[in-house]
Amino acid sequence: MAKKFNTIDDFNIEDKTVLVRIDINSPVDPSSGIILDDTRLLLHAETVKELSKKGAKVVILAHQSRPGKKDFTTLSQHADALSKILKIKVKYIDSIFSTSAKEAIKNLKSGEILLLENVRFFSEESLSRTPQEQSETVLVRELSPLVDYFINDAFAAAHRSQTSLVGFTVNTPSAAGRVMEEELTVIQDALDNVQHPCVFLLGGMKPDDSIEVMENVLANGTADTVLTTGIVANIFLWAADVDIKDINRNFIDSRGYKSMVPKAKELLDEFGDKIVYPSDVAIENDGKREDVSIDEIPENSIFDIGIKSIGEYAKIIRDAKTIFANGPAGVFENPDFAMGTEDLINAIANSNGFSVIGGGHIAAATTALGCANQMDHVSSGGGACISMLAGKKLAAVEALIESAKKDLDKNI
Repeated sequence: MAKKFNTIDDFNIEDKTVLVRIDINSPVDPSSGIILDDTRLLLHAETVKELSKKGAKVVILAHQSRPGKKDFTTLSQHADALSKILKIKVKYIDSIFSTSAKEAIKNLKSGEILLLENVRFFSEESLSRTPQEQSETVLVRELSPLVDYFINDAFAAAHRSQTSLVGFTVNTPSAAGRVMEEELTVIQDALDNVQHPCVFLLGGMKPDDSIEVMENVLANGTADTVLTTGIVANIFLWAADVDIKDINRNFIDSRGYKSMVPKAKELLDEFGDKIVYPSDVAIENDGKREDVSIDEIPENSIFDIGIKSIGEYAKIIRDAKTIFANGPAGVFENPDFAMGTEDLINAIANSNGFSVIGGGHIAAATTALGCANQMDHVSSGGGACISMLAGKKLAAVEALIESAKKDLDKNI
């Protein structure tokens, strides 16, 4: 893609104070506070290490969970984990813009790293506002005079217009970090230069997102085939007048997605030859998997696509030259119903097509299967990735583009 935003390469950061926003939001054991998975820490460590090696005074902003959740906690554990990964001491202070936090920033030496407290402890962080409005918050007003540059590496949160993601871009020279740069470049290039046949595998528990993606990629000719799984498939089965039984219709309704059925009907009417739903499904019967034809679904919960459908989907995937996958195929946490998710991930891994795995649960499943290195790109951000696929602009990226237009840098 034509680069419209600055990157680390555009700034001379030696001996400069660099505020970097990363996304190290990780699964945390609520009782012990121990981080259960360090994938995102490992990912962002590369950007932090590069800034440190180039002699920047590195100040990190990050979040963990959100208010009201059991894993909404301090970043003390994250600082320790990041220190071990980087093999560099990451200082930590349990505040964001207190006098002690500002003193700690001022006292940093070149190459040193300081992690500030969970930015979501700042109540205004959760409010979605314009970059100009966010630039006037206490957080930005207190910290921006202390920093020379702002680096946004938090691709996973890039679809949000929150204070720490967009507020500093208004008056501080800003750039994308390495994770952000790679995500935007790879995904956009794949969309701009798509090789056909192009297959989208859309599933998971957020059908509204998937249907937005489907609308976009079918209307603009990106997708040749859309394979549906998960609750997305069940909605399309319902829309196609398949009797999925009350238990499954009620589940869709209880999740607030019954309104998606008319939209699915419209898409089937317009693009029916390109939208594939399963010919069989796996139901739970006395706690066990049972595969049944869609013409014979009993009053049991659908937990996966069926064995026949897995084979049909895998063949389409193997013949594709570009594959985008988002969302697991079923209740993959249960070994009896992991087959659809695992077999389709393996089919993508063994295909010759260019593959993009869209973050979230399917990225976790891909990593757990040991297939991540067989994919061309595994995204770190489910929400941000699916927003790009749906043709939406990402708020944090737009803020970086606007910042680049202003040429705020006075240090070059």
